[in-house]
Amino acid sequence: MPLWTFFGLQKGKATTPWPGCGSEAGQEGVLGMPRFEPHRCEPSCNECAAVCPTAAITVRSGQAGDDRLDVDYGRCVVCQLCVEACPGDAATASYDWAFGTRERSDLMRSDAVLPVDRNRRERESAGGFRRSLHIRHIDAGSCNGCESELQALNNPFYNLHRFGIFFTPSPRFADLLLVTGPVTYAMREPLARAYEAMPLPRWVMAVGTCAVSGGVAGGGYACGNGLEGVLPVDLYLPGCPPNPAAVIAALLMFLDRIPQKIRGGRLVG
Repeated sequence: MPLWTFFGLQKGKATTPWPGCGSEAGQEGVLGMPRFEPHRCEPSCNECAAVCPTAAITVRSGQAGDDRLDVDYGRCVVCQLCVEACPGDAATASYDWAFGTRERSDLMRSDAVLPVDRNRRERESAGGFRRSLHIRHIDAGSCNGCESELQALNNPFYNLHRFGIFFTPSPRFADLLLVTGPVTYAMREPLARAYEAMPLPRWVMAVGTCAVSGGVAGGGYACGNGLEGVLPVDLYLPGCPPNPAAVIAALLMFLDRIPQKIRGGRLVG
C-alpha cells in the first residue's frame, strides 16, 4: 500500500462539512469587515474617514445639520485602520467575511435613499446551474493575494468539487468568469475576448476589492476602478483578499443554495 494511501486512511476524511449546521468554515478568529454604528459617532469626528486608504468611508452633512457616515464595503480592504482610529465604539472589528452580493448597492451602507440603476441589464436565472457550474478565472493585475485564496478551494479541506463547482481552462466551457485584480488597461482586451468566447447564459464575478472597485490601485495610471464600466458584473465579493470560505459562500448564494447575508451594507442573516 502506498504511504500516502495509508496516511489518508489513518487520518480519515479531511473535508469540512461546512456550510452544514454546526460545522466550521476554517476561518475562526479571522477578522472580517469592520462594523459601523454611525449613531455612536462623536460630533464632528472624521477620524475613520481620514485614515481610510481607499475612501471607503465618507462623512456628509445631514439634513438636520448633523454629520452622517456612509460606508462602501466594495472599497474596503479590511485594513482595520478605521477601527484603530475611532475614538469611541462607532467602528469595531468583526468576523463578518461573507460579503457576497448580487447588487453593487448592497455593499453600500448609507442612511440616504440609493438611486435605482434602471440601466442595469436583466440577469438570467442561474437556477439551472445549481449542481454544475464551471468557472474561468482571469487575473487582471492582481497582487496574487486572491489567487492564493482561490488555490485553497481545491484542497482537501474545502474540496470545491463536492458542490459541483469546477474551474475550467477555457472560457468556451465556462458559465462564470471570475475576475481578480484592479483590471489594468492591458488586460481589458483579453477580458473582453474571454467574455465573448463564453456560451450563453454567462455571468461575471468580481472577487476581491480590487476587482469590485479598484482597491488601493483604483484610478491610477495603469487601471480604472475594477470591472466598473468594463464588463457587466453579476456577483460582487469584496475583501483583501476574501478567504476561501467567503468565495464558496458567494458562489452558493449566487446559485440560490444559501441566502444572501448582506443588504444595504448591513448584515441580515
